[in-house]
Amino acid sequence: MAYVRNDQIVTVILAGGRGSRLDPLTRDRAKPAVPFGGAYRIIDFTMSNCLNSGLRKILILTQYKAMSLDRHINMGWQKYFCRELGEFADVVPPQQRIDENWYQGTADAVYQNIYAIEKEQPEYVVILAGDHIYKMDYRKFVDYHIERGADVTIGVLKERCELASRRFGVLQVDRDNRVIGFEEKPEHPKPIPGEPEFCYASMGIYVFPARFLFEVLCRDATRRGSTHDFGRDVIPSLIDENRVYAYPFMDENRKKNAYWRDVGTLDSYYEANMDLVAVEPELNLYDEIWPIRTYQPNYPPPKFVFADPQRRGQALDSIVCNGTIVSGGTVIRSILGHRVRINSYAWVEDSILFAGVEIGRHCRIRRAIIDKRVRIPEGTEIGYDPEKDRARGFVVTENGVTVIAKAETSGELWEQAAW
Repeated sequence: MAYVRNDQIVTVILAGGRGSRLDPLTRDRAKPAVPFGGAYRIIDFTMSNCLNSGLRKILILTQYKAMSLDRHINMGWQKYFCRELGEFADVVPPQQRIDENWYQGTADAVYQNIYAIEKEQPEYVVILAGDHIYKMDYRKFVDYHIERGADVTIGVLKERCELASRRFGVLQVDRDNRVIGFEEKPEHPKPIPGEPEFCYASMGIYVFPARFLFEVLCRDATRRGSTHDFGRDVIPSLIDENRVYAYPFMDENRKKNAYWRDVGTLDSYYEANMDLVAVEPELNLYDEIWPIRTYQPNYPPPKFVFADPQRRGQALDSIVCNGTIVSGGTVIRSILGHRVRINSYAWVEDSILFAGVEIGRHCRIRRAIIDKRVRIPEGTEIGYDPEKDRARGFVVTENGVTVIAKAETSGELWEQAAW
């Protein structure tokens, strides 16, 4: 097996999706820029995987509402890359270098940036999604691809067949993990050989030899009827005549069960966040071996004030970020982002509060996601009456989580009439 240096690998992160199922959290930001776990953004997990894997040539392809994501990458990630050593993490908006269209699909996004990839003269290209939560060593992914002499290698999750049929594209493989079939959300998924209850679901991540990738993308760009998507068009067209392999996901989370989450809906996003406040969360954010990095603003430590019998500033089974003050209120099983303020006699339970949120005195908040800078007026109840919350213009999910959109200006106070 020929050795390939890390600097011969270019990583492309697809970060341009609309994330419409996460509305209103994606009204003003791309899905990869949505906060997660208080201090992080969703894209931080893919970026941390790249850094921990030694992959330091990264193109981040954006499209919709990319300003927040661009700012986050510039402020939080550029310090890890040295231009003089050929390292970079570049945010690349649509260039219209090839035509005047925006990206038509995942394959078209990469196709329209062939010039930027080719300029680095890579041997291999790793294509990733920027909107999933997981820990993975991509260098092992590349090595697996090289060992098998593959034309394409696809990252796959081992899923129960009944679950995969509703959520994923499913790969049919032989006993050597060579892909012999692909179906999008099939009613009856083809199981893994020897494991009839499980199948391989595509993670939407790929390794290609660079030259082969360029040929494939140019061919797909001229194909009539193609949606120019890797999962729908490119991968199925390669299976019969090329060496396509499945790479079973190897988790770096070091827990009993492998952890991978697509936080693509408000309920799945809420559940993944709420798991973090458990005594033994499935996702370990405190792992020093495989750290998750992000931009950390220069705020003072969190503060808890008042210990009177009538009011006590406290947060139990919760995550509290820098700059936050819990002033005589109580927080239970919740995640508080940067610069949150909980005022006296307030009660916040099972909720996610983004940066800059202020909860007024005597408020009661339960099972809510409150976006940045929202100020909740004194005495307000949220999450106790779904119909009342909907009447105020808030989103209430199928599982009963109330979601309040971001305030338009810093410290915006909602009109009392709206409450």
